[in-house]
Amino acid sequence: MPRRINALATWLLRLGPDEVTSILLHRRDVADRFIRTMKDLATQLTDSDSVHAAEDTLDQGALDVLGTIVAQGGTGTVDTVRTELGCSIGDFERALDELEKRALAWPEGPRLIAVNSVRATGAVRGQLTLRPKKPGRRRASAMSPIVPAMSTVDGVARLLAHCEQDAFDARYTGGVATVEIRRAARVLRVEDGVLRLWLELAVEAQLLGVDRSRLLPTRQGDAWLDSQPGPRLAALVGAWRRMDWRPAPDQARAALRDYTGAHGLLLRRSALERFSADEAFTDVGELVAELAWERPAVHDPRATTAVIGEMEALGLVAGGALTPLGVAVVRDGDVEAAAAALMPPATEKAAFQTDMTAVVNGLPSPELSATLNLVADLEDNDAARVWRLSAGSVRRALDSGLSADEVLAELAAVSEAALPQVIDFHVRDIARKHGHLTVTNVASCVRGTDPVLLREIARSKRLASLKLRFLAPTVLASDRPMAETLTALRRSGYAPTGVDGGDQSIVEHVERLRAPARGERRPDRWWRGEVDDLELTQLAVRLVERERPSVGRGTPRADAARTLRDQNVFLRDEEVLLLASALVDGSRVEIGHASGPRRTETYVVVPTKHLEGVLSAECEDGTSREFTIGHVRKVALPADRLG
Repeated sequence: MPRRINALATWLLRLGPDEVTSILLHRRDVADRFIRTMKDLATQLTDSDSVHAAEDTLDQGALDVLGTIVAQGGTGTVDTVRTELGCSIGDFERALDELEKRALAWPEGPRLIAVNSVRATGAVRGQLTLRPKKPGRRRASAMSPIVPAMSTVDGVARLLAHCEQDAFDARYTGGVATVEIRRAARVLRVEDGVLRLWLELAVEAQLLGVDRSRLLPTRQGDAWLDSQPGPRLAALVGAWRRMDWRPAPDQARAALRDYTGAHGLLLRRSALERFSADEAFTDVGELVAELAWERPAVHDPRATTAVIGEMEALGLVAGGALTPLGVAVVRDGDVEAAAAALMPPATEKAAFQTDMTAVVNGLPSPELSATLNLVADLEDNDAARVWRLSAGSVRRALDSGLSADEVLAELAAVSEAALPQVIDFHVRDIARKHGHLTVTNVASCVRGTDPVLLREIARSKRLASLKLRFLAPTVLASDRPMAETLTALRRSGYAPTGVDGGDQSIVEHVERLRAPARGERRPDRWWRGEVDDLELTQLAVRLVERERPSVGRGTPRADAARTLRDQNVFLRDEEVLLLASALVDGSRVEIGHASGPRRTETYVVVPTKHLEGVLSAECEDGTSREFTIGHVRKVALPADRLG
């Protein structure tokens, strides 16, 4: 389908430098230093990807006008479009001006036409949506966002503990299924949307990863848990600024999936930038309505409301105004310092109970978490964290090399009061039984029937790398796996054989070495260079001065040929010159005009006027007709003028 390049180029020729500059400023993606003519610019402006990107910047009123123009098939006029929309002339002209600034629609004579690649998705038929009332504001009051921020930080920590203790499955195609989100939300006693936010934050911050289709904490997650509340919150805020998924509160969607074209980054950034630290919105709903009208392609009301909820959960917004942390994010300031100033210090002490539990109110410090995680197991991770001491957890501490007295000293250092006697007795009782049996790690064993041969092998310096030691007179333990042990023995002149756990000989196969494939070569990607405002203005002036006919510039025939060439891509250069000569001289010429699909009609005419892409001419039968320049397929001399 043609993209109306000629019609757009003809309209661009009627614009001044300021108007062309405005188009380039609104359509920066098409600006190119190497554009030479208006035809080149029109070609760039009708690119479908660029048109769709420009549509996404329209407000709802302009989108409604564009939808009506498209619905009327390019045959509508200002009056017919206004009649269908039922709007005032002022509102209509404002909306049409927005379309013209983006070269999405323009007047062609009495008609209004748009580029064929427009979608007009989201346009309201039969009315022009007016701008909602301006959101009310008041002076911002001091409202602390500590509670929601602490809840989010604590919630992500609870999620990490849940993923470590319980299976949280990821789909083999990527993402986490809705059923898994709902199951985990019931366990953690939160809403599905809140859990999805925690999950996306944790993965974006590299706190969670996928291993064999299961979500597990990462090393970064361990370091995050060992940090103070301020750095924890700063890491989550940094992850939130990178999230590109679009909230969908009314849809059951998988988590950890990239939804292309969702405008998630723009949605979050533009919504946060509308808040101020000095003034607060009296009704956030009014702000959502205004954002949804200004950028309907980005700000769906439900998604925008959910994003504002995310800001409040992270402590960026409170009471309709920006917090100091939100100001730091908007201004690219010191987010870590602002988060540290917002979050209270971590809890340093725990309350040990006689039921072998340790209770911590608030976020525990890294030192307290490290001590309790060593000696006890996390049992409850809700409003208050609860660790429980058990025989297995105390043995874990003893296995790390601590004695019973050292374990008790570690616990006493983080206890709010003296340790209950039952904990002291429990730790010492387990320590008395600890170490009665030992287990050694053996990579492989060497067995033989001749003890003398085994002693010779054990003393061999060539086999020192195996670190052989006796487990029995006829059994040697090796620190290396069976394959390496066999290879070392054979290199030393021995002839061992490998056996499996059932004493069956293992038939060895030589592995054939293969090099990995290089992989498919990716083509180099080309990116358009950035053009600043000054260069855009200079480009607009250059195009207008070069393309627009002016006094003393060329001959009338050359000017006419230049204009006709911009309006028709089918004619050869000699045909364009022939039609231009006939237009200037008033001579007869034969033209072929496309009147339908695969249908061309031939006329012998005398051109009389050329205006806005339409050629007026007198036909041989004495009638006057108008021909669209873009539909002319052939120009030739009449038969009686040949020779």
